[in-house]
Amino acid sequence: MSEKIDDIDIQILKHLQSDSSQSLDSLAQICGVSINTCWRRVQRLERDGIIERRVALIDNDKVGLPLTVFVAVKTDDHSAAWAEKFRSAVDKMPEIVEFYRLAGEVDYILKIMVASVADYDRVYQRLITKVSLADVSASFAMEKLKFTTELPLPPT
Repeated sequence: MSEKIDDIDIQILKHLQSDSSQSLDSLAQICGVSINTCWRRVQRLERDGIIERRVALIDNDKVGLPLTVFVAVKTDDHSAAWAEKFRSAVDKMPEIVEFYRLAGEVDYILKIMVASVADYDRVYQRLITKVSLADVSASFAMEKLKFTTELPLPPT
């Protein structure tokens, strides 16, 4: 962990991860610092890129996107040009909400949020028209057992 981050910063980060809408006054009280100190620290954490952004988490079922699909992709082209083409194609597809390059047998994994299997197929068809893929394997999530965006920060 960075030398710039101390126990108070970790407390601030933990509380913002669980509820970023809480007031600065409330956050300062919880962390045992003044409002000005809390504000300066939050500003520094944002400026330093430790806090990347503040977002609202949306229930995917309630907005008509109940199907989560994990797609494993293998490629036989590992060139920088192909990788950039793939990245660009994925960036233009809002249904693909997460995208990782992996070590091991699978080269990339995609997390796709859609309304139905037919919608997934449309995403898949769009993707393969943009970039050549050697092997694609989709797994459909049956049940969400755990979901969090909170990082396991060290105890204070």
